[in-house]
Amino acid sequence: MSWFESFVLGLVQGLTEFLPISSSAHLRLTAAFAGWHDPGAAFTAITQIGTEAAVLIYFRKDIARIVSAWFRSLTNASMRSDHDAQMGWLVIIGSIPIGVLGVTFKDQIEGPFRDLRLIATTLIVLGIVLGIADRLAARDESGGKHRVVKERKSLRELGVRDGLIFGFCQAMALIPGVSRSGATISGGLLMGYTREAAARYSFLLAIPAVLASGAFELKDAGEGHVSWGPTIFATVIAFAVGYAVIAWFMKFITTKSFMPFVIYRVLLGILLFVLIGAGVLSPHAGESAG
Repeated sequence: MSWFESFVLGLVQGLTEFLPISSSAHLRLTAAFAGWHDPGAAFTAITQIGTEAAVLIYFRKDIARIVSAWFRSLTNASMRSDHDAQMGWLVIIGSIPIGVLGVTFKDQIEGPFRDLRLIATTLIVLGIVLGIADRLAARDESGGKHRVVKERKSLRELGVRDGLIFGFCQAMALIPGVSRSGATISGGLLMGYTREAAARYSFLLAIPAVLASGAFELKDAGEGHVSWGPTIFATVIAFAVGYAVIAWFMKFITTKSFMPFVIYRVLLGILLFVLIGAGVLSPHAGESAG
């Protein structure tokens, strides 16, 4: 991988990680359209450490409060009813599905799941799901004609059941094209949470999963499967761009709908099918190299 490729891929990772459009799919597609080799699941996992570092800094106050309360709850029974302490447990519980499924389907994630036809399908299907969830949320918040505005849930109403459902939604993002934030936010909206609550828990839930995945994949870099220099460079780029995107996205969702992302996902998926069907793009473009 050249330094230019790593710069572009790091930029793409930072721009797309927190938007509901799938960063892994865009890394795969960028390489395919540019005629580069697929950067691979290991490169994706390691560069995600950069974007998660942005999450750690942006939500540092929330994270410090949650971690502190969780540790105190281990020895202080009265702290176990504290919301922040419970959030600590819920993040752990919600991380179980992606941990188990990630290890179980590791070979598929690094191989068949990177087929561009599958990516096109997941872009469209999850785009439609996100669109439905967003419309339901908008209807509840506006009330509509002859309707009473329905109060949506905050994170203070999050329990073990919903935490696990969020976790299984996140695990769907093991398939490129799904989108970690897209799946978890869709799940949250369908369960009746506000856009802000669903997005915030999505970001918090991703921290242990992404950091563990990146650390697990570091061994591939040590074994020569990933170029150290370009990968670190891409990770730094992803961090800087990702931080700016988080700040923008958290403001965006308070007043705007997800429909622009829905339209983009569906159109991109259709474009992929057209290009593959016309023979312009191979569904396995770039897969043969390391």
